[in-house]
Amino acid sequence: MGKYHFIAIGGIGMSGLAKYLLEDGYTVTGSDIADSKYIDALKSLGAEVNIGHNETNLPDDTDVVVVSTAIKENNPELIKARNLGMKIYHRSDLLAEIAKSAQDREKCFIGFSGTHGKTTTSGLASFVLDKAGLAPSFVDGGIVPELHTNAQHKSGEHFVAELDESDGTIVKYHPDILVINNLEEDHLDFYKNGMSDLVKTFGKAISQSKKVIVNNDNDGIKLLQGNFITFGLNEADYTAKNIEYSKEGTSFEIYHTDNFLTDMYITIAGVHNVNNTLAVCAALNESGVNLDCIKDIFTPFTGMGRRFEKVCEINGIPVFDDYAHHPTEIKATLEAAASRFGKENIVAVFQPHRYSRLQGLWNDFKGSFDNIGRLIVTDVYAASEEAIEGINGEKFASEVKAEYIGGSIENVAKNLLPTLQNGNVVIGLGAGTITNLGKYLGNRS
Repeated sequence: MGKYHFIAIGGIGMSGLAKYLLEDGYTVTGSDIADSKYIDALKSLGAEVNIGHNETNLPDDTDVVVVSTAIKENNPELIKARNLGMKIYHRSDLLAEIAKSAQDREKCFIGFSGTHGKTTTSGLASFVLDKAGLAPSFVDGGIVPELHTNAQHKSGEHFVAELDESDGTIVKYHPDILVINNLEEDHLDFYKNGMSDLVKTFGKAISQSKKVIVNNDNDGIKLLQGNFITFGLNEADYTAKNIEYSKEGTSFEIYHTDNFLTDMYITIAGVHNVNNTLAVCAALNESGVNLDCIKDIFTPFTGMGRRFEKVCEINGIPVFDDYAHHPTEIKATLEAAASRFGKENIVAVFQPHRYSRLQGLWNDFKGSFDNIGRLIVTDVYAASEEAIEGINGEKFASEVKAEYIGGSIENVAKNLLPTLQNGNVVIGLGAGTITNLGKYLGNRS
């Protein structure tokens, strides 16, 4: 068995990979700048983790050092690893190795990808397979609340993973089944030529996959070429019919090539989650799982962590946290919220994520906030980017006639709390520190 060392082991993606290796019998060490619940979980499985980055954290007999894109070249542990000639993996290299190992053990590798929904679909597939007693292995991009983990290594016949396209690393995988939920312009810091670069990247990923399942309702998908299995609400191999929405959930029937497969009832809100469920059902059916035998397992799935997740309630006012940071994601989340709580009650707090994304999708973002009663815009979460002149939260707020509250999220909470009224529903939107909004509101209530 090899020995792996993770630099910045506490992140959601890195901790999942580390947990998988620990459960597979490998030795894991790591470091991070701060302790976290993810690190505590890894320690309970036998990982040795140090807080702070220092070359002494890296054991001399380490076989592989794992890093993410965020690790700088001047990191002392990375410098030591290079000096000692250790093998250095980007986290995507490790996931690719894990996936290949799973396939070598004759597991069916299902990879979920696309601009939106890959965390929810990979998590839903993992949840259903696990609760069905099929003992899947998986590495997802978020915590599955009912399973209380984002990764596990088990003996079943499926390996499920979220495949990230943000930095082009999706081309490192060779899945048995590749699911592409949708394709839209995003990550413009990496894809300099927008959709044309994105299509080229996905084209290579498609060529390396045995089966490819795509969302036939998405315009971006139509730019891809290949022999696809399709899902969607209109013309597709897998379709949803007789859809009925209520505040409690959504019921519909699933058909495959016009033949009835099963009826379905889900409690995660919104039409986008009907599509997400279709994507998972298509993938599981293609892998040989009998959907009619597991359909009831879909119902109790409440969604992934940070996907319209209720984090607290303040004086009867619910506060939700949502990872949505792309215009389409925001629009889908707010439409689902409005259908449940009423448009006029929604108080959205939007933290733009990355200057490059706000600049590149400025007009798209402006059209994303129709289904709410009130919008607050914060400062941009830079995510290590340099500021871009003329691109900021205050200017965006003025253009969409929203309120602007600058400074930390704690300051946003301080100014927001006294203005909330009975009947309001607060939703924090973004991939950055906005996730702490509920905590700060709760501390001040």
